Amino acid sequence: MTGEGTVRAARTGGWCDARFTAVRDAFAANFAERGETGAAACLSVDGRVVADLWGGWAACEPGRPWQRDTLVNVFSVGKGLIAACVARLIGQGRLDADAPVARYWPEFGAAGKAAVTLRQLLSHQAGLPALRAPLPDGSVLDWPLMVSALAAEPP
Repeated sequence: MTGEGTVRAARTGGWCDARFTAVRDAFAANFAERGETGAAACLSVDGRVVADLWGGWAACEPGRPWQRDTLVNVFSVGKGLIAACVARLIGQGRLDADAPVARYWPEFGAAGKAAVTLRQLLSHQAGLPALRAPLPDGSVLDWPLMVSALAAEPP
């Protein structure tokens, strides 16, 4: 807070190719007009970065500006990205939505999941709402531990 009832304006940083100034302007508008707290976006076209932007605050309370290297938990944001990637791979014939997940990830077939298809998994019909076994703090950041826990989970 900069004074009674006022909040400092969110800052933006980064750069973009001149062809993508509309992207930069829309990104900045998220803070100025839409109440966004903090964010970053990087846009690549044909393997070349054309916009690398960041702005706002790294915490709910203004004072710590978002930086290029600000870390953030993405949690469910990845679901949309995964869905787009999977849809593309299915469209290219590199994944089969009706194939068992175990075709692509053999360990997943453990604990009665051998017949679970990719389609069932992606549409939340595989009977895997959560990991039931308690895991130590920090487990979500331990890729080998999480992969083995997910593979071992019974439906």
